[in-house]
Amino acid sequence: MCITCGCGAPESRTNLHHHSHTHGHDHAHAPDHGHAHAHGHSHGITGVAGSGHSGQHDDHLDHHDNQHHHTHEPVQDTGGRLLQLERDVLYENKLLAERNRGYCDAKGILALNLVSSPGSGKTQLLERTLTDLKGELNFAVIEGDQHTSNDADRIRATGTPAVQINTGKGCHLDAHMVLHALQELKPAENSVLFIENVGNLVCPAMFDLGEEVRVVIMSVTEGDDKPVKYPDMFHSSAVCVINKTDLLPYVPFDLEKAKANARKVNPKLIFFELSCTSGEGLDSWYSWLCSKMQQKKDN
Repeated sequence: MCITCGCGAPESRTNLHHHSHTHGHDHAHAPDHGHAHAHGHSHGITGVAGSGHSGQHDDHLDHHDNQHHHTHEPVQDTGGRLLQLERDVLYENKLLAERNRGYCDAKGILALNLVSSPGSGKTQLLERTLTDLKGELNFAVIEGDQHTSNDADRIRATGTPAVQINTGKGCHLDAHMVLHALQELKPAENSVLFIENVGNLVCPAMFDLGEEVRVVIMSVTEGDDKPVKYPDMFHSSAVCVINKTDLLPYVPFDLEKAKANARKVNPKLIFFELSCTSGEGLDSWYSWLCSKMQQKKDN
């Protein structure tokens, strides 16, 4: 169980060859991770599904040895039970996020973490982006959801390689999940990696995945006070996409008020107002994405 937010369940991962994986995480009690693999060979935690090897990998992701260096101290709760609480429950996540970031930097990969509440249109935005920019940029996608591979199937239909992570009862992705997805996906050098997080504006804000840019997406159907109701997410993001603008005539949403609320939380936010249905505003989003990728190549 993730003792930071209270969620907890083994996550499963489906790679490009449709192998399924389950990973048991119990960060609060033991450093061991149980792995059950639905294919006919076994390997350690660093193994990649379907690769037919014994767990050897390349680059910065290769040496993940499943050692968890938590520092614990006993705390008495009101019932008198002795609990082991992690001094910093996000410490390991931060280390693995830096590993993911280093890997992406070494490969020239632009990693974007897409976060939002459910139904904001993250997957539709991805579908339009992947389709319209096919041939201009190389893409790979990590899809996060509690259940089903529906979104990953939609992404693969565009011709883009994708890995699905199912978190079960978990309400967010973490750096450990992304590390293993990267091992399976192996994004091409100088490509754009989209990580579509679980629909949730609370817990994902606490977990660095190793992304270069966090993009928060809100739709005009959600209410213009979203940024002040969920300030941590907007504060930790660099880009805010306001989606479904084609519905503005039909919903009580004040676009300028929403942007003003977001700027109260994060004055540096970059805004894109767009509609994946009508296509309005997508060119500005595409231009920014291509420019960001060019900066990555130049550096």
